[in-house]
Amino acid sequence: MRRTAFFVSDRTGITAEMLGHSLLTQFEDVTFHRVTIPYVDTPEKAIEVALEIRKHSVIDGCRPLVFSTVVDPVIRKLTHVPEALVIDFFEMFIGPLEAELGQDSSHTVGKSHAIVNFEEYKNRIDAVNFTLNHDDGVMPRDLSEADLILVGVSRSGKTPTCLYLALQFGIKAANYPLTPEDFGNHTMPKLLLPYRNKLFGLTIESERLTEIREERKPDSKYSSIENCRFEIAEAEALMRHVGVPYLNTTRMSIEELATTIMHRTGLVRRTY
Repeated sequence: MRRTAFFVSDRTGITAEMLGHSLLTQFEDVTFHRVTIPYVDTPEKAIEVALEIRKHSVIDGCRPLVFSTVVDPVIRKLTHVPEALVIDFFEMFIGPLEAELGQDSSHTVGKSHAIVNFEEYKNRIDAVNFTLNHDDGVMPRDLSEADLILVGVSRSGKTPTCLYLALQFGIKAANYPLTPEDFGNHTMPKLLLPYRNKLFGLTIESERLTEIREERKPDSKYSSIENCRFEIAEAEALMRHVGVPYLNTTRMSIEELATTIMHRTGLVRRTY
C-alpha cells in the first residue's frame, strides 16, 4: 500500500511532523509519501493546500492523510476537505484542555517552537556551542563546565549523540575518543580522571563499526574487522574496569540513546 500523508502547519510544521510520524510508524506495511507544508497562515495559502490535497486524492485513488496543527479556525476549516482524512491535533486536544483548565487557550501561532523564554533558548545555544567546541577531545581545558562527557572508540556515535543532547535537552556534552594508546594504561586518560562522575561510554558491534569506518578510510587498518574487534574489546574492558556505564549504539537511534543517557545519569533537561 502507498498513501500520501500531509503535515500542514501555520508555522514550521515540526510538531505536525513529529506527532504524525509517531502515528504512521505503527503501520509497517504501508509506504507513506510524506509532504510537509509549513507557514499556511493565510486563507489563500489554505485554499492552495486544499487543492493540492484534492489533487493527490485523484492521483492516488484514495484519501490522503492530513495531520494539521493550524491554529486559526478559519484557515483550519479551509484545509478540512472531505477528500482526505484530516487529523487535527489542535482541535483534538485544545478543546478538552480548555474544559479541564476552565479557561480558553491563547490561540497563539507557533508558540511551541518560538523563542518564548530567552533564558531557556540561551541555554540551548550555549550547550550547542559548548558541544561543538568540545568534539573529539578538542579544548579539554574547561571540561569542568560539561554536564556529560561521552567516551568510546572512534565512530561509535559520540558526536551525533552529544549534539542531540545539546539541541534537544540543553545539555553541555563533550566527547573524548578512546584510542589504542589509552588501552595499555588500564585507566581513563589523565585529563578525564577529575571528571569520573561525568563519564558515560558508548560502544558498538565490530561489524557495524567496520562498515562505518570503511566509508571514511576504506581498506585501512583503522577500518579492518580485526582492529575494530580489538579496539571495542579493549574499550569495553577499560570502561568496566573503571566503572563507567556504557550503551551499545548499534541498534539504538540517537533519540533512544540520548533519552536513555538522560534517564541513567539523572540529568535534567534545560530546554523544551
